[in-house]
Parts: sequence; structure tokens; C-alpha cells
Amino acid sequence: MPHSAPTPDPWWRRAVIYQVYVRSFADGSGDGVGDLAGVRSRLPYLADLGVDAVWFTPWYRSPWADGGYDVADYRDIDPRFGTLAEAEALIAEAAALGIRTIVDVVPNHVSVEHPWFAEALAAAPGNPIRDRFWFHPGLGEHGDTMPTRWESSFGGSTWTRTADADGRSGEWYLHLFSADQPDLNWTDPTVRAEHEDVLRFWFDRGAAGIRIDSAALPVKDPALPEVPDAVEPGQHPHLDRDELHDIYRSWRTIADAYAEPRVLVGEVWLEDARRFADYLRPDEMHTAFNFDFMARPWQAKELRDAVVTTIDAHAPVGAPPTWVLSNHDVTRPVTRYGREDSSFAFASKRFGVPTDLLLGRRRARAAALLSGALPGALYLYQGDELGLPEVEDLPDTLREDPMHARSGGVDPGRDGCRVPLPWDGETPPFGFSPDSASAPPWLPQPADWAALTVAAQDADPASMLGLYRTMLALRRTDPDLATETLTWEGRNDDEVLTFRRGTRLLCVVNTGADPIDLPRHESALLASAPLPTATTLPAHAAAWLRVAPLTPDPAHLRNPEQHPTQGA
Repeated sequence: MPHSAPTPDPWWRRAVIYQVYVRSFADGSGDGVGDLAGVRSRLPYLADLGVDAVWFTPWYRSPWADGGYDVADYRDIDPRFGTLAEAEALIAEAAALGIRTIVDVVPNHVSVEHPWFAEALAAAPGNPIRDRFWFHPGLGEHGDTMPTRWESSFGGSTWTRTADADGRSGEWYLHLFSADQPDLNWTDPTVRAEHEDVLRFWFDRGAAGIRIDSAALPVKDPALPEVPDAVEPGQHPHLDRDELHDIYRSWRTIADAYAEPRVLVGEVWLEDARRFADYLRPDEMHTAFNFDFMARPWQAKELRDAVVTTIDAHAPVGAPPTWVLSNHDVTRPVTRYGREDSSFAFASKRFGVPTDLLLGRRRARAAALLSGALPGALYLYQGDELGLPEVEDLPDTLREDPMHARSGGVDPGRDGCRVPLPWDGETPPFGFSPDSASAPPWLPQPADWAALTVAAQDADPASMLGLYRTMLALRRTDPDLATETLTWEGRNDDEVLTFRRGTRLLCVVNTGADPIDLPRHESALLASAPLPTATTLPAHAAAWLRVAPLTPDPAHLRNPEQHPTQGA
């Protein structure tokens, strides 16, 4: 009996997914704001980079109080970006280049300009139409006290008081983020039905999947208890509640109903690895972001612990891990890795933290090779492939992120990683907009970004862009990187981590301040910095080595003469 060909793994198990923050990617209209026309013009760049899919942060109609995550209409594109027809054309054009599209859905909240919220505000207390949100009387004799003391993810309170039709103070509404983002009440069946319809709307237009924002937040305890000092798993009043899994099982059923099943990607910020894995059971999400790895400091033991914890958490549910160094919410790696404390936490973001950009860039190059060598899916935030730093000197008058405003200016916010990309030229807008007569970019680009433009790095294999292109090409073609195996071997301590992928690829990462001896190998495929000798890996560097199999012919164990092509 003939043997059937093996079924290929689903594309998403080892995909390279590029995050596009539309407003800052490319401006096609000349108004200083990135748009769909700009993205369409740059699709060849993404194809050349070697990505398998593009994830778009919200491109829907929005008043833009929180970077588009305050959605007013899921079935329309924000006019600043273009039209629904342009989005459909973009999805088709990307697909023709072999690039799938993932769109963002925000189930926890909508905008205050969403029609549902306008209807709810116009209705009297007790009207069932208000049940789509969390309206609640205040505490105290006159209802002047907020229903709970829950803290916002953006800092400050989570409740805002409304006014009744007669002008008197009325009920309060819940918003775990800003007051412009009222939380939805998922006990209301119309909320669930609406989101299921939104999924079908975009799947029917060719979207290959959805990214689920704040996926552990939508369900609340209707009793609205305060957050206890010690929380039992599944019992937090507004985080990681067990009822969430029924929602995502229904979404998975919708995704699986398509001829090419669609993919569910969760933004799940949880410290409990077992609870995290529950979202990745075979009938729920396909993958979820790995924030533990991203938040770790540049220290081998910390990074190795994150890799081990991640792989161990995913193994019982059979889901692939994901690896990401940054996104539109996080300080860029070149800046973060240049700091004395190179870890990341929202609570510790402050102005005026010193950073060594040369050191940060060196570490960011090594981190790229580390994350690219790991089994699973790889996410890349726009501009990280160019080595862009965080822009930390934006004028306060131009900062739009509510995290900055709600912290009273203590938190610098997230605008610094959202500055428009530099494409070419010697001066701003660096090709972001079509010509010099265009409006200035919505956030100013540093004048010294001329050396970081795509054009400046394009022909230089030693540039950050050259490193990423070579790395992603090897990741796509090397048979060892096509496997899901990872074996720790060789030196693994506080400064060095070493692991084998497949049978013949070894990744060595030196997070220490001194050079180290490389293991014996046949050739160096790629290195994040020049190797001083064929047997030495410098400080804050990583290398991919071709090695003999685990049971080799001793004649093959020799030190190489070949040096990698990548420089610093």
C-alpha cells in the first residue's frame, strides 16, 4: 500500500508575523498619517523581508483616544487610513505575495462614540439596552462613591459618572482603561453575538486570523467585589475568569468552519503558566503572545528560564510558543537593552532613565538571533528590523497616549515606540510621506535617523536590516529550524546559553561582558557581531553554528575556517 505524503504543519506554527501600526508605517496621502495606501505601496518590502503574515493594529473607525483601540465601528475603516474597499484590496494584494493578514479585535471595550454607548447613555437607568455595559449606581447616600476601587490599566480610577436626562448626576460606568473606553458586559447575549458576527465579517473578507486584545479581561464578576489580597485561580473579579473559555471555544468553532481554518491569537498577560496554557487548549486559541520572554532582562539565566517556562507551558496543550521582543506598547529593544535594568515593566517606565544605545543595539542584534532560533512563531514589530531606538524626547504637547496623561506625566507613555518609520532620504520625513510638500509626520522623527532608513541599510549586509533579512531567510529554509525540537547542551550559565535545533544547528548567546570560546563547529552560519577569530564569540553577541550530529564521525569535528557574513 502506498504511503500518503505527510500533512504539512499549519502555517501559523512557525510563522514570522510582522506587526504594522498603520498610523506610523507609511503615508500614501501626504497628510502626515500612515494609511492603507502607504502599506500597499510597501508590501514588496515586507515580502523581501521574508514575513509570512502581517498583523494590523486596529484600523477601524475611531476617535483615536487610545491608538485606535477605542473602536467606534468594526465594519468600517477609519477615514484617516482609507476605505473598506482599500482594506479588502490590501488583504488580496498581500495574499498574492504570500503574506496573510491578521486583524485586531478588542472584546473588552468599545469607544464612547460607538452607537451602542450613545444609545445606552440616552436610555434611562434600568433600560435593558444599558446591559451591554457595566452601568451601576454609586455607593453612599447620594451615590457619589465609585462602585469599586478597581485600578485602571492606565492608572487612576475605573469608573466615570454619567448625567441623567434632567442633568442630575446618574449612574457610573466601568472602564478598565480610559474613560473613553467603556467596558462591555459579556453576560449580555447581544455582545457575544455582535463579536461573532465581526469575526465572520473579516474572515469573509480574507483575513487569515484575529489578534484578541486584552484577552483575559472581558468577563467580570457581576457582584463587583473588590480585588482580594490573595486571589484564587479564576476568582479575580475582572481578570482571567473561567467563563472566558466558553467565549473563545465559540470563536474557535467559527474559525474552524472555513475551508482554510482561521487563526486566533491571544494577548494574554498572565503570570501563571498553567492558567496561560488553558487559553491554548485544542478547542480555544491557536497561539498567544509570550510576554514573559519579552520582559526579561539581558541575562542568560533569565532568558533561558523564560524559554524553558514557555515551552513547558505549551507542551501539554500542543500549542506552539511565540517569541516577541517588543510591540506598540513596549520600549524598543535598542533602548531597553542599553539600560542598567534591561527588563520591562509598565510600572517602572519613567522619564530620564540613562541608556547606552551602542550597547543596546549590540544586545538587540543578539536577541534577534536568539528569538529567531527558537521553535514556534516569531513576531516582529515594525522598525525593530531597522534598529530604531525609543524616541524619548517627544514634546509633551504631542504625546497622545493616555498612559502619559493619566499618570500626571510620570509615565512617558507609549508614543516613543510609535514614531513613523524612516524609509529613505537625509532629512525628515525620511520618505514616510510621498514628498516634501506633505504635512509633517504626526509624531516628529529624530534628525539623526538618516543612517537608519531602509534605503541606508538596504545594501549593507552588516546592517540591522541585513541581519534580519539573512536570519529570516535561514529560518525559512534551514531544515533544522523547521523542527519543533530544542535541546540544551554545552555551556549554560549566568552569562551564556547554548541550545541545539534539530540535529545540526547550534545557537550560542553570550550575554556577558567578555568574549567566550565557541563550541567546535563546522561553519558559522550567522553571527550578530564580527567574530574576532573562528573560535571566539564576543561579548553581547549570538551565533548560529553548523555542527556535527550528536553521534558524529570524529573527523568532522574541526574548527572552522569560514567566518559569518554578518557584521555589527
